[in-house]
Amino acid sequence: MTDWRERKGPIGVLTGAGISTDSGIPDFRGPRGTWTEDPVAELLSTYQNYVADPQLRARAWLARRDNPAWQATPNPAHQALVRLGAAGRQVGIITQNIDRLHQRAGSDSVVEIHGNMFEVVCVDCEFTDSMAATLERVAAGEPDPACPACGGILKADTIMFGQQLNSAAIRAAVEIAETAEVFLAVGSSLQVEPAASMCAVAVDAGADLVIVNAEPTPYDVYAAEIVRDPIGVALPRLVSEIVGD
Repeated sequence: MTDWRERKGPIGVLTGAGISTDSGIPDFRGPRGTWTEDPVAELLSTYQNYVADPQLRARAWLARRDNPAWQATPNPAHQALVRLGAAGRQVGIITQNIDRLHQRAGSDSVVEIHGNMFEVVCVDCEFTDSMAATLERVAAGEPDPACPACGGILKADTIMFGQQLNSAAIRAAVEIAETAEVFLAVGSSLQVEPAASMCAVAVDAGADLVIVNAEPTPYDVYAAEIVRDPIGVALPRLVSEIVGD
């Protein structure tokens, strides 16, 4: 049986919060995850609660203001994926993260399946703005800034629990998974669908699945290889094995 490292076709990558922890951004479900240490924080990611509760929205704006991602920089795992592309491999990244560290590292084929934290949208109209501009309003004394166009509720351009995913992003993610010969799932608990199901899409299409995650996942049974080592060490090593340097 051919080792997955010897396959030369497209490489798909699904990344979760674990790839960004070395950049100083906590994950969600890990032993020291955001939701593990503060279960109430998960309410901030639930759409129905957010639109119904002005006090919760005010807390959410403060959480956005204080998000460690503003100071974060790409780490060796993000950079390893850039190196994989620079070596001539076709790489498509599907990320569950909203921090844009892949793009800041230099990756140019990134599908943000859960949106991003750098833009703001209105839930009632087509208004959009930058997060920086909206946080300036918060700093100026608006705890829950309203849409200047219609008076509606503003939120980060992220997908909350209870919200419908962007259909174009899903189609792009499925295309990456279906065309991959190797599919790397990195730093994801693989518990949130449909992001996690991209592993099944890839395997069904003939890809070798490689999981890099500290904890077991529901998709481990389908993996050609499972790596439990720290991501910042494991992913650069795997990339070196793939490109042969």
